[in-house]
Amino acid sequence: MKLFVIASALLTLAAPAYAENMCVDTREIVSSTSKDGKTMVFKMKDGRTLVNHLHGNCPDLKYYGFAWQLHTGDNKVCENEQSFQVLQSMQTCTLGKFDRTDRQAQSRPAQPVR
Repeated sequence: MKLFVIASALLTLAAPAYAENMCVDTREIVSSTSKDGKTMVFKMKDGRTLVNHLHGNCPDLKYYGFAWQLHTGDNKVCENEQSFQVLQSMQTCTLGKFDRTDRQAQSRPAQPVR
């Protein structure tokens, strides 16, 4: 029994800690802009400002709107998972990591939406 407990403890310590991807409900987004095609700034209904560091470069995003590529019935977009398409050029872009830029971020960490 002791061997089992020790083996379990070692496996638990050796397992990597996976952080869940932060998700945002698209119905809570007030506006979104990108000035450089590398980041996207989201203004949220609750006053938060989220910056997403896009995977790769999405230069057409500076000039045109976009449409989310959502699964039917789903309104959430998650970092490192969700893609969207620039309307005019049909360029496909993918969300990267979210960062908070408002003053609330300094007092408490961002909470994933589930």
